[in-house]
Amino acid sequence: MASPEKYAPPPPPSDTVAALLAFTVLAVLIMPTLDVFGVIDHFTLNLWGKYLCYALLALSVNLLWGGTGLLSLGQGLFFALGGYMHGMYLMRMIGDQGQYHRPIPDFLVFLGWTELPGFWKPFEHFSFAMLLVFLLPGVIAGIFGWLAFRSRIKGVYFSILTQALTYAGALIFFRNNTLMGGNNGFTDFKTELGFSLREPATQRGLFIATAIVLIGVVIFLRWLEGTKFGLVQRAIRDGENRTLFSGYATPAFKLFLFVLAALIAAIGGALYVPQVGIINPSDMTPEKSLEAIVWVAVGGRGTLLGPILGAVFVNMLKSYATRAIPDLWLILLGGLFLLVVLFLPGGLVSLPEKLRGLWQRFRPTPTPAPAA
Repeated sequence: MASPEKYAPPPPPSDTVAALLAFTVLAVLIMPTLDVFGVIDHFTLNLWGKYLCYALLALSVNLLWGGTGLLSLGQGLFFALGGYMHGMYLMRMIGDQGQYHRPIPDFLVFLGWTELPGFWKPFEHFSFAMLLVFLLPGVIAGIFGWLAFRSRIKGVYFSILTQALTYAGALIFFRNNTLMGGNNGFTDFKTELGFSLREPATQRGLFIATAIVLIGVVIFLRWLEGTKFGLVQRAIRDGENRTLFSGYATPAFKLFLFVLAALIAAIGGALYVPQVGIINPSDMTPEKSLEAIVWVAVGGRGTLLGPILGAVFVNMLKSYATRAIPDLWLILLGGLFLLVVLFLPGGLVSLPEKLRGLWQRFRPTPTPAPAA
């Protein structure tokens, strides 16, 4: 076995590269062009932008669950925190050009506030809001991860603690706190950096930005997999005790990955808010994190394209089912999850290989030609 110093990162599989290039062309070039010429409507493009934001959330879940063996039920918290930090900036923008700052959000006026709370004032600056998009989820993930990993908490206990953290954040700081919108959250956004969010051109720009960020995250995670750090990450997933006894500080590795996954989820939440037009505590509940786990399982745990495929496929199915058969959607989702777990454990990304194996197994054997 080669020593770690001589370890050479394997080249990315050709099918992964081809799929990434195809997605790049489809997302960045084709779909916005079709929207410009009216082939697809603005609602469809906006809906796909939401799917791509969910794909970032799925990638953060897969980084922990599929890559490190940590089943986190708290990624929805970091997704919502990124959305809330961006939403606080959007709530202060008024007018078509966005050059004026809203003196006080409407829901605070309704509650009788005549002066803006102090912690709201810096959010009139876009740079401050973007700083908080990264800083707040990163600090919370860092503190929680340091306390959890130094205490050697793992397995189902880690999942329960992350679920409790998510529920506490939604209940204490956002759902019952009227200064952050209460149960209704933030909505009625007008402008983003001077561009009206109701203009189709702005929505196309947000879609392209989301696709580029998603592609950049995939490329970064693929590079990380090929480094020595990625090798240690997989060793922690397959046998943490052996990795620890080999001299690696596994709590430090897990802490870094936990913070990185929180930042990826927060970026997805920040891009989600201006495209969907609302953010509220329902995006922070453990149910959202459980949905993301279903996306990863359906798409293919432990791969890079699987979480993206699962997030897009399940949410497309949800968009259709909640209109056509709303009462049966949860039953359909549970049945899909059971079907994948029992018959397709590798997820949708393993389906071509499964079909190829069935073809090789059942294809007719050619009759040999008689000897001359």
